[in-house]
Amino acid sequence: MLRKKRSYKLNLNTGECLEKLSTKEGGLMDTEEIMHLSLKLAGLENVPEDSAIYVKGENIENVLFCIDAGVPELLLAKKLGFDAVIAHHPPGGTAAVNFHQVFKRHIQQMMGVGVPREEAEKAVKRKLERLEVEAHTRNYAHAVDVAKLLRIPYMNIHTPLDEVGRKRMAEQIKSKVSENSKVQDVVSTLNELTEFKNATTKIKIRVGKPENLAGKVVVSHGAGTNGGYEIAKTYFKHGIGTVIYIHISHADLEKLKMENAGNLIVTGHIASDSVGINPLIHELENKGVSVTRIGIIPA
Repeated sequence: MLRKKRSYKLNLNTGECLEKLSTKEGGLMDTEEIMHLSLKLAGLENVPEDSAIYVKGENIENVLFCIDAGVPELLLAKKLGFDAVIAHHPPGGTAAVNFHQVFKRHIQQMMGVGVPREEAEKAVKRKLERLEVEAHTRNYAHAVDVAKLLRIPYMNIHTPLDEVGRKRMAEQIKSKVSENSKVQDVVSTLNELTEFKNATTKIKIRVGKPENLAGKVVVSHGAGTNGGYEIAKTYFKHGIGTVIYIHISHADLEKLKMENAGNLIVTGHIASDSVGINPLIHELENKGVSVTRIGIIPA
């Protein structure tokens, strides 16, 4: 297979705002344009701390897009002749080390539905500290160094695509669900999204009953990871009837069940990630980039 001659620049600086770049001749894209496109879809200006371009690349015609992409996927992409590898979850670099910073987005989400700042910050504090401590255990250089050795463009896009997914789910609920709807109505409405229809995992009502009134519904997503017990409890305390997470630990779930203060719907990790990833894939395909998916639920 003939490959175009390319030059590569390495950059782990993910905190800067990406300027919009013009499309290359022939409709080919580069890694910064792909990142910028994800920010545009999410309505964000800056690259969040959990997303990064590890190895820059130009003239990208075909990509391997994975929810998780490490050394095996990089080797596969190199062997099969892909121009770039895009992961959803951060595999290393500053995106892994600084992952905990995006968890603070929960504060703005809670304040947006009436939770006082002081209480929102308190709800976030414990898990934020745990995430920061856990970041020190990560082998953050391993996969990134392999990508450099292979000279294959490598990046991950996490929060921007989770924000796209959060908005899709929230808009779906807003269009068909009222405070007088039942919790089961919320589940049925979300199941209209193709990713949930096609998923092996099914949406679960983890706390509460299908016949309960939904009340005010919040999609708590797009902030690194789920808010656990403290954030769900805080939402319930301030008048939210139904909280939607994409996943939750068993320990946190048991605490919420004991209190039974509201309804908790869990939509499923991979299906929910796919809800946010697929719009970017569609945009890339519309721009002439061929995308091969690994682990992503089709829309």
